[in-house]
Amino acid sequence: MSKLGKLLLNKYFVTAIWFGLSFFAVIKQAAHQHINNYLIYKYTFINLIGQHNLYNLQTEFFDSNHYGPLFGLIIAPFTYLPDSIGVVLWVMFNALVLYIAIRQLPFTLNQQLAVLLICAHELMTASFNVQFNPCMAAIIILSFVFINRKQDIWATLLIVAGTLIKLYGIVGLAFFFFSKDKVKFIWTFIMWSAVLYVLPILVSSQQFVNQSYVEWYNSLSHKNAENTISTMQDISVMGMIRRVFSYPQLSNTLVIIPGLLLFATAYLRFKWFSDLQFRYLLLASTLIFTVIFSTGSESPTYIIAFTGVAIWFMNLDTPVTGFEIFLLVFALLITSLSPSDLFPKYINKHYIKPYAFKALPCFVIWLKISYEILTRSFSQKSAEKVVLS
Repeated sequence: MSKLGKLLLNKYFVTAIWFGLSFFAVIKQAAHQHINNYLIYKYTFINLIGQHNLYNLQTEFFDSNHYGPLFGLIIAPFTYLPDSIGVVLWVMFNALVLYIAIRQLPFTLNQQLAVLLICAHELMTASFNVQFNPCMAAIIILSFVFINRKQDIWATLLIVAGTLIKLYGIVGLAFFFFSKDKVKFIWTFIMWSAVLYVLPILVSSQQFVNQSYVEWYNSLSHKNAENTISTMQDISVMGMIRRVFSYPQLSNTLVIIPGLLLFATAYLRFKWFSDLQFRYLLLASTLIFTVIFSTGSESPTYIIAFTGVAIWFMNLDTPVTGFEIFLLVFALLITSLSPSDLFPKYINKHYIKPYAFKALPCFVIWLKISYEILTRSFSQKSAEKVVLS
């Protein structure tokens, strides 16, 4: 291995890049007071304990909260700190949780480090926006990890928590058929649903929390309608079609239903449910699908999808083909680098943003993953590695 290769796969170097880029991003944003998302998050907890509407437009921050009542408890420890400190710790907390999740994947150390390197710049984009999306990616990954470890009680905790925070967590149910004890999976899912429903009530009231869930649904419905007319939102397959073909009235269901059907074809290959490579493909597919078929997707949401891209690439049969390398480079350039100063601003402003092309590489890779799931020959040797600890 060359000196450059050794450096790029050095654990300490990769760790420094991973946390250093996010730290740089949040320090820059904090210095310029560009921390609106964090302030909205902070007031989710304040409004929860004060029993003020969680979803009213916060005019001083030019936006409103779109997270469930449970999120108020997640952000709570940070709200007692000065904003300049709280936002830095919040972003680094998100980076840490995703780092831990990736390091828990049953890859080799070099594969884990490669995933971190591939995703580091996309994480920085999420960090610039002080968003929760890195934690959401971690929740999905750890749901997968715990099911593989036969620790369903922790997997279902994360699935329920992710669902009650941002809905995205519900996709963890995609791994249900990997569970060795499906009865335990179901009853622990029900148990955690009850526990996590009650938790916000302990600092608020049952009436307020119940009403908040109704208002959350209404808020998301309203936001979904608004997303289709914003170049900052709807960076999805539907958004691409709407913008490229100037067809704003496109119904989401016309795209999502075929996408769901293609996603579901993975379960036709139940013979390979115990195969680790097959499971990785479904994990990658789930992470990407969650983002590219959501009208709520924006640029910082893509840390979820891009983690799926990296996991897919690390799971490829060797030797990796030129087309597969092209797809990764295509994703790095268009999806990851296009919002940055490293990418030509003219192209980003006039082509990538207006047509939601940030979603394009991930969509193409997702189609490739779907094809692999249906056609790839998996080895029994790989299946034997599914018992993890």
